[in-house]
Amino acid sequence: MTELWQASASDLARLYAAREASPVEALASCLRRLDAVNPALNALVLVDRDGAAAAAAASEARWTRGTPIGPLDGVPVTVKDSIRTAGLRSTFGSRLYGTEVPDRDETPVTRVREAGGVVLGKTNVPEFTVQGYTWNPSFGVTRNPWDPALTPGGSSGGAVAAVAAGIGPPALATDGGGSIRRPASHGGLVGLKPTAGRVPRRDGFPPVLLDFEVIGPIARTVADLATAAAAITAPDPGEAARPGAGALAQIPIPSRKRILYVPTFADAPVDPEIAASVAEAAGHLAALGHDVEEGRSFTAADRINALWPVFGQVGIAWLMGRFAGREDELGPDIRAIAEAGAGVPATAYFDALEAAVAVRAAMAAFFGAYDLLLTPSAAALPWTADATHPTSIAGRPVGPRGSAIFTGFVNAAGCPGISIPCRPSAAGLPIGFQLVGPWGADEVLIGLAAGYEAAHPWPLLWDRHGSGLGPG
Repeated sequence: MTELWQASASDLARLYAAREASPVEALASCLRRLDAVNPALNALVLVDRDGAAAAAAASEARWTRGTPIGPLDGVPVTVKDSIRTAGLRSTFGSRLYGTEVPDRDETPVTRVREAGGVVLGKTNVPEFTVQGYTWNPSFGVTRNPWDPALTPGGSSGGAVAAVAAGIGPPALATDGGGSIRRPASHGGLVGLKPTAGRVPRRDGFPPVLLDFEVIGPIARTVADLATAAAAITAPDPGEAARPGAGALAQIPIPSRKRILYVPTFADAPVDPEIAASVAEAAGHLAALGHDVEEGRSFTAADRINALWPVFGQVGIAWLMGRFAGREDELGPDIRAIAEAGAGVPATAYFDALEAAVAVRAAMAAFFGAYDLLLTPSAAALPWTADATHPTSIAGRPVGPRGSAIFTGFVNAAGCPGISIPCRPSAAGLPIGFQLVGPWGADEVLIGLAAGYEAAHPWPLLWDRHGSGLGPG
């Protein structure tokens, strides 16, 4: 580490405690980094310089008095633009919300502020966060720091680009079908999709993906991920308690786990470099003392994967009921999704809901035999930044969710999932593998990720490219 913008949240807390750096200095460094790289990446679409400066100054005063709130105090944090943030324009990636300035934070943002986090700004999203790349009509396309010609994925592409590039150590993001895990895999980061209900949510945007969508953290290190997760899982007195809810406890590295490694679902194509890297990661986990078994007949996700697009289509059609007559303000892809959703019969929507119930039961049965499921996080390497999805994987044509087959069923099941970086591609593009656990097993996933990171640390952007971005 040569610059404060390269520091992890844990590093910053140590530097603050030792009086070797201050929150004001860290913020200034992150803002300089933002000014240097954001024009090429379009990771942040709003920067709250004044609010961040005030929060950093307040944090510095606490550290000077020796009364910091905790390890997130004074750490710059970005917030996805689908999470409402008091006093900051919050657009959901759509011109329909283009002037929206909430007067209240959504609950996880409140928790970050209460922990002393310095909210730096809002990160870009695809419109209404229902696509796997990051572009919208208001702010345009977001690019991958590892290669700005390519996408960081979506819908948390702006969050991933910000963290990977050094604009801020952790980010708050959402995951409604893999929107944390897949972009984390494309950015060389660790990303957590918490158990459904683990992170309280009030005062947010309309829930177009019901409670399948959750808020979770993205970070460069597991320690930072755990710190951010602990902050946002604090219970909300105004929300009813749910199974598995409650603040994350201390994260120990877990003992031996029974892990089923599934290279793909059915006959779906997976990029050969991803397949080889994830298989290697499975071997590493076995070498760390876990019981890893390879399985090729995992069918729990098949039905929900086939029906999954219905939720986004109907959700957007439902939302457009609030904006009748303004359809021409939508981007063309979202307009098509809304039109498709308006034509979905109630019976088809109920079929999809029933499939979600069925996958929850199937995963509960699965976890009677195994502790964890291991898959790739995404089936494809990053593709061209302005394309909605790769059109082929491993030489075979795929549709819009061809790269996303491993993630949506986890949301339907309500289970926690985590993406962990593994060996990059030959060209240096990041690859991630996914671990899925039973309800409430968030700590187990984070602890296992910590053990993997200690044995097999992953490169950061500047380890390969210095202070610049990757090849164009």
